[in-house]
This record gives sequence, C-alpha cells and structure tokens, in this order.
Amino acid sequence: MRSSNRGNVDPFIVMDIMEKASVASSLGKDVVHMEVGQPGTSAPKAALDFLEKTMKKDPMGYTVALGLPQLRKKIASLYGEWYNIDIDWNRIIITPGSSSAFLLTFTSLFDVGDIVGLGNPGYPSYRQIIKALDLIPKFFQTGKESNFQPKPEDIYNSDVQGLLIASPANPTGSMLDYKTFNDIHQISDEKNIALISDEIYHGIEYEKKAVTALEITNSCYVINSFSKYFSMTGWRIGWMVVPESHIRRIERIAQNMFICAPHVSQIAALGAFNGKFELQKNLLVYKENRDVLTKGLSEAGFKDIAHPDGAFYIYADIGLFSKDSLSFATEILDTVAVAVTPGIDFDPVNGKTKLRFSYARTTKEIKEGVRRIKSFMKKRNFI
Repeated sequence: MRSSNRGNVDPFIVMDIMEKASVASSLGKDVVHMEVGQPGTSAPKAALDFLEKTMKKDPMGYTVALGLPQLRKKIASLYGEWYNIDIDWNRIIITPGSSSAFLLTFTSLFDVGDIVGLGNPGYPSYRQIIKALDLIPKFFQTGKESNFQPKPEDIYNSDVQGLLIASPANPTGSMLDYKTFNDIHQISDEKNIALISDEIYHGIEYEKKAVTALEITNSCYVINSFSKYFSMTGWRIGWMVVPESHIRRIERIAQNMFICAPHVSQIAALGAFNGKFELQKNLLVYKENRDVLTKGLSEAGFKDIAHPDGAFYIYADIGLFSKDSLSFATEILDTVAVAVTPGIDFDPVNGKTKLRFSYARTTKEIKEGVRRIKSFMKKRNFI
C-alpha cells in the first residue's frame, strides 16, 4: 500500500524507552522511571471533585471549537496572577493537549518549504511535526555559554520564517531572561519571523519566575498545557494564545482538525484552578528532587550537567563513559532497572554523549534511582 514521505518521521525514543520499561515491569522488575516528563501525581483533587459533580448533570457533548468560555476566562486570569498582564480571554484557544496546538500553529503560520528555527537540544516532536508538515527545521546549536537557549545573533543571521522558543526548555530546564527574550522578539519583528513560545513548563520554576512572551509582545503564538504544572498529562488538554487577528483563523482550522478539545478534560481543567495548594506542594517536591538528583549524579561521576532553572529534567554529559547514549541508557535499564532517556532524542548532532534524567516522580523514587545509578557506575568502574 502506498505511503507518504510526510510519515517518514523518526520515532519518539523516550516513548520506546517507556515501553521497554513497562515490559520489564510486567516481568516483575521494580523499575524507577526517570525517562518520561510526567508528574508522579494525579490531577488535583479539586479537578476530580469538580468533574464528578459536573458529570451528574452534564452529558459532556461537543463544545465550541475554541473551548469553554469559562475555562478560557480562568486561564486569562492566570496571566494576571502570574505575570500581572491583562489578556483578552477571546485570544485563548483550548486544544487537545499542547501537541495539537503545535499542529494548529505550524498549519496557521507556515507554507510548505518554510524554515522554522529551533534551539538544539530540544523537544524531539518539534522537528518531527515540522517535517511531517513539509516544513524545514533549522537548528541553533546551544550550550552552557548561552544557557542552552538560542542567541539573538544566530537568529539575526538566519533565513528562518519562524522561530520556536521553549523556556523553561526540555531537556535542559533552562530559561530565557527578559532582555534576551526581548532582543529575540525585536529581531523577529524586524525580519518578519513568526515567534512561537512554548511555555508548557511555566509554573515549575525555582529561583525566579519564567518570562512569558506575552509580557513582551502580542504578536506571537504562545502554547501552554495542563500536563505539567497542573499534573494532567493523560487528560490531553492544553491551550494557545494568539493575536486577535488570528482567532478566527485558528478556529476554522481547529473546527476541521479536532472539532473541539474533550469536554470532560475541559471540565477537569476548570476545577484544577481550585487545587493551587496541592500544586504548590508538588512544586516543593520537584525542587527537593532537583537537589537530590543534582547531588547524586555528581557523586556518581556525572561532572558536566545543566543546572535547571525550571521544568523537571537534568541533562547530563556522558562523554567520559560512552559515545552511544542509547546503548548506555539501555544498559542502565537492563542492569539496575532505572529508565532514563538518551540524548539522541533531543539532539541529533551531539546527543550521543548526553542523557536526560526526569525527576518528576516522588522523592523516594528519585533517591532510589540515584542509589541504583551509583551502583551501576561503580560496577562499570566509572567511580
């Protein structure tokens, strides 16, 4: 049967690792999951209680394509609370997870053959969605000197039609400061580059608050999600903020691609806003986990790691131990039953000497994972 070139995308390796870890678990192994960026906590109790109450009186049918107005208004109020900015709730579109928001974004902004700039390392599905839509990804190689974020001068000297910024970023947890973000916006505006800001890890920051692109400009697309801070990955509910002139444009595409986000997930998301105390407790756990894992990896011989400003990942160099991150991750899983993600998922250039560790689970699990990793490194005579 015939197939399209658009379907020839690379696998999402972290999902392959998760499947392998699940098989190991089914065979009786006690696997510590440090591979997937998924909170170990469930949706907030307030979300579940509100959903249960609502389901008794609402049949949960289609909603309007842009999402429930009351949910969009709640999200608009969040921007006032977090960033002290006033966002017109009509500019907020509810999506079936942030992944569909990226599909809507790239479909709305770009034509076949357009070039979209990305920081490297970065979330792998960015480049795969871009390829599947017959667009061209252009990588801006980043490192510690730029806090693993694209540099304004790289963007100025590029030929891109679009630019995707992620702050806090996956896999490094790095964030852009206001000045650099503003410089990037100024260049994008001058060169007519469509600016897209992935902000799905906002709310999970440590020493300082992340900057939203909406503090700087309204001429951008902002993408966010209930998956991370709100701990609702499996509910597949996200949102995007677009310029006023693009609302109807996105609405038409969303109507035809998705009809609407799941009604049940929108109701749960609405209730999640009443779970702020629980969500802040989760944040304290992530901060403790970050400190535990940073110290533990250093003691295990990982000397070159990216210190995360936000999100819940540590990106570590393994060049002293291996030049094949996939084999190294597989060996760790097979030997001590700790699932981690090889860097080639995030960086096709330098990822063979990198691993990503997620610390989104319980502190007890992270401590056990550190103990096992130390054991593995001792067995291999690396420490």
